[in-house]
Amino acid sequence: MNINNDIEAVITSFNQKSMIYDAVQSLCRQTSKPKRIIIADDGTTDEASVKILNEIEADRKIPVPLQIIRQANSGVSAARNAGIRQTRAPLILVLDGDDSLEATFIEETCRLLYGNPSMIAASSWLHTFGVLEATVHPAGGDAAAFLSRNCCPATHIFRREAWQKCGGYDETMRSGFEDWDFFLNMLEAIPDTYVGIVEKPLINYRTAPASPNIKSMEKRLELMRYMIKKHINTYKEHILDAVLGVEAISMARLYGWESEMIHSKLTGESLSHLSNEFMENPSYGDGGMASAVRIASARR
Repeated sequence: MNINNDIEAVITSFNQKSMIYDAVQSLCRQTSKPKRIIIADDGTTDEASVKILNEIEADRKIPVPLQIIRQANSGVSAARNAGIRQTRAPLILVLDGDDSLEATFIEETCRLLYGNPSMIAASSWLHTFGVLEATVHPAGGDAAAFLSRNCCPATHIFRREAWQKCGGYDETMRSGFEDWDFFLNMLEAIPDTYVGIVEKPLINYRTAPASPNIKSMEKRLELMRYMIKKHINTYKEHILDAVLGVEAISMARLYGWESEMIHSKLTGESLSHLSNEFMENPSYGDGGMASAVRIASARR
């Protein structure tokens, strides 16, 4: 493993104030540092953020060579592609400017990639902070696994060859899901490959109600329609995996809600308006009526 020469890092930036400095420092603290850091700034306009970017650019104490490229605001996909085009290393790390990494992220993720030639990208579990403190366990997988959900964080390391073959990030996707689409692009471009995950929370992921990732869920159906049309051949080939994957997600959430409602009833807590409405008019044909029967039985 010659990680230091094999990997470069691209950080995307847009009006992120001191958070971008935290992202840079987390790369500088890596047990295996990248050969170079490229900050792709997507048209930052905030004066404080511009000042911090200029300070980072002028800081000669940063132990990793650093370059900042600037473009007019064109979206995160365009910023990532612009940054990646400046790289030459065979492995590329992409990192959002408001997130940071634990010190062993590069070392442990690259170990997976070095040991598995069929793995085109790798990442890790997430530690979320901000409004939500939690550990999130993405699972990775092959193209079939990515049809019903995104199985890898946006922060990850991928083989530059795969980015070249798939055409990079879709720059028309400015409402979200661009990273999910990118994984499918790579998996389709190089068949019989998969995405790996280090089963440790090595990414520190900032959560906020107004973040682009949260807002993208408001357009989930619209974005999914675009994704399915774009990757229609893969969906056709793995139709069972796609449909059953969505059904498994739906069942898990239904059972979780059902358990909470049963608990509320058994402890005498009042149900929300939405829960009462569900019990009065349970959905049909999707497991809803069976769930309502189990809740009502437990109540007695």
